[in-house]
Amino acid sequence: MIDCFANAEFHMFIYQKFGKRAFDVTCALVALIIFSPVLVIIAAMVRMKFGSPVIFRQIRPGRHQKTFTLFKFRTMTDARNNAGLPLPDAQRLTPFGGFLRRTSIDELPELINVLKGDMSLVGPRPLLTQYLDRYTPEQARRHEVLPGITGWAQVNGRNAIEWSKKFEYDVWYVDHWSLWLDIKILFLTVGKVFRRHGISSADHATMPEFLSNKE
Repeated sequence: MIDCFANAEFHMFIYQKFGKRAFDVTCALVALIIFSPVLVIIAAMVRMKFGSPVIFRQIRPGRHQKTFTLFKFRTMTDARNNAGLPLPDAQRLTPFGGFLRRTSIDELPELINVLKGDMSLVGPRPLLTQYLDRYTPEQARRHEVLPGITGWAQVNGRNAIEWSKKFEYDVWYVDHWSLWLDIKILFLTVGKVFRRHGISSADHATMPEFLSNKE
């Protein structure tokens, strides 16, 4: 029994130290090759509907809160009000953009982030930099691992769950991640995408802003 536990711990150590990166790179390369025709077609359609740029770039915090540039397909227009400020997401999100989000096609460019080492296939989703000083110490633990294209919170409700629950799932993943858990999350993600569960929260086009819940 002791030997079994020792072997399990050894295998988890090897995966966490070396295997996860190899798994990410291999899967990301294969996915980019398989989806390359889709990427080209979607890029052309985004260019036609939204103009340039095709790729949405935004600075996000990664592991240990080190920032990187996140890549996604654009899903919103640049519509602004009379004061020059962007309109609410719900007004800028077009039907085509909504389709990209519902199918998660807008996130395919993040495979490039995976190859660069900024992200992993599986991990807590990278959120906005302005949220960093709003986390409790426990919530901030989500940055102990690389952010992911999908994660434990995404397969347990995605944007349909409250922020506090989302962070609980993120921290749980930090404490339990393994090869088998990553594979399970990837398979569950495929099912969620096909069923289009949890794309948005109630009364919001995506997810409401996270406000600090520190005492």
